[in-house]
Amino acid sequence: MDCTIGDLKIHYAEHGSGTPVLLLHGYSLDHRMMTACMEPVFAERPDYHRIYPDLPGMGLTPAQPWIQNSDDMLKAILSFIDTVIPDRPFLVVGESYGGYLAQGIAAKKEEQVMGLALICPMVIPDASRRTLPDPTVLHRDERLLSELESTAAPEAVEDFKQIAVIQDRSHWERFDREILAGSRLADADLLQRVKSNYGFSHDLNRELEKSFTGPTLILAGRQDAAVGYQDQWVLNQRYPRASFAVLDRAGHNLHIEQSRLFEALVTEWLDRVEEGRSD
Repeated sequence: MDCTIGDLKIHYAEHGSGTPVLLLHGYSLDHRMMTACMEPVFAERPDYHRIYPDLPGMGLTPAQPWIQNSDDMLKAILSFIDTVIPDRPFLVVGESYGGYLAQGIAAKKEEQVMGLALICPMVIPDASRRTLPDPTVLHRDERLLSELESTAAPEAVEDFKQIAVIQDRSHWERFDREILAGSRLADADLLQRVKSNYGFSHDLNRELEKSFTGPTLILAGRQDAAVGYQDQWVLNQRYPRASFAVLDRAGHNLHIEQSRLFEALVTEWLDRVEEGRSD
């Protein structure tokens, strides 16, 4: 489906009906990374209207020249919310850069947001200032990697090796289907433009410091060498109802490498949201 907001046409997928849930993918990807990890959770939770947009310049949502930075990206998503789920309470889930935007949404629409889930969220936009663990591989399927040398694009294999803590066939297949497939569609000019202005403006950053008091989940990978896990602790202090979990055997693709724990923790977060609604 498409949602037209002025000159911007945001493509999105939706499933189910009921309480709206907005689910935001990571930088350069598309909605498929979120549907793949979240739809199994909602298989037993049919009373949710899951909304998976492609961010501007990513997936099937075209870029627009006025989107220059993360403030503009947030503005676009806030307009999308006002159009698709106007004045309705909703949940928001974000992964990586989508988690950064989700923090902005919780600050801007705190009266509407019922629950917040952050998956390996970006906290510090400037990568040089992040506290990161050394890149680590805990399991490597040498037969698979040898096979990929002759069957997959070299740059795709290199991307996989750089991000995967568990380098096995299951992870590769999901990485190819859910991560690489989306990244191939991204608008390189927009990615570079926004990456050069990656952080929110000073005034918006001050708004982020406000506490969001709804049920919150923060998931971080102990071996995440992209955004780390230590910088995320500030979120635990900001959100008084946060569960904060750092998972071993998980890098930036925590939702793949620790899928069972991921689904269990997201399910528990939904339990807390529903408990609050019934009080």
